[in-house]
Amino acid sequence: MTENRTPALLTQLRTLHELTHAETQVAETRVAQARSEAVRKELTENAENCRIRAVAIEEAIRDLGGLPDMVGPFIGRAAIMVKTLTEQAQPFDEALLSDLALEHQLLDRARYVKALAIAGGHKSIVPLADRLITAHTATVEWLTTVIAEEALGGPAALRRTPLQAAAGAAVRLVNTPVTWSARSIDRAIDVARSTRPRIESLLSRGAHAGDVAAKTIGASRDAALETAERVSRREGADGTADALHKARSASGVLTEEELPIRNYDDLTVPKAVAAVKELTEPADIRAIVAYEEAHKARHGVISAAQTRLAAIAQEVVGI
Repeated sequence: MTENRTPALLTQLRTLHELTHAETQVAETRVAQARSEAVRKELTENAENCRIRAVAIEEAIRDLGGLPDMVGPFIGRAAIMVKTLTEQAQPFDEALLSDLALEHQLLDRARYVKALAIAGGHKSIVPLADRLITAHTATVEWLTTVIAEEALGGPAALRRTPLQAAAGAAVRLVNTPVTWSARSIDRAIDVARSTRPRIESLLSRGAHAGDVAAKTIGASRDAALETAERVSRREGADGTADALHKARSASGVLTEEELPIRNYDDLTVPKAVAAVKELTEPADIRAIVAYEEAHKARHGVISAAQTRLAAIAQEVVGI
């Protein structure tokens, strides 16, 4: 009985060994996309845990009298490098779904390894299988939550790279019906172009030319968006106005009066955290995070907002 199961068990362990190296590479890639230091630390620890699991699987293979595949892991790393480059040209959610598919495969194979170990009488392998099942179950749930956060509009624990953001925007643009009124757009653009916000006040303060240029560009852009939104709303182009408002919200340039929490700028960190925990709409949470990242950058508030959105996402997907 034991001998009949050993070859199959070795095959699955070798596959797990190779996939675990790929998982390590993915985790290291995602570290650069972490939104906060807490998430970055979690992903760094996950990558290290992946390496530890790979060593444990290798030892299990040797204990069964087999030899681990030394070529496969290198091929796996190369494949993940190709994946990393490829996913730059696809929407962020597709990259995350690919990560989730890898974790599901690792989880299913770990369960199969446990069944083979029990059937073959290899009791020493069972604790390793249980350890793998626990680790991959947790990662599947985490990735499922991140994907749900992305679907709800963020702020997700991971943020896309600029190339991924551009790809996602392009896909949405292709799939979104054009509802803008040509007349409203022309009017909004005309007003936005004629806006000259904050330039005179910056110059009058004797700011350095570089500071003036940088602040003027940002101020003009922000004011232009606000003006375009106002004009679009006045002209009855609510779809355009809503799109512009979302852009302003995502950029963190809403005014304090537009935030979902009253008198937000006056709140201490504990009070801001308490207020964030009361929010129920993902869009409101996203607005607070963007505002914090653009103005105050209080890590405790941002972390609380991410935790709140994660709870909403988990409720949506039934975790």
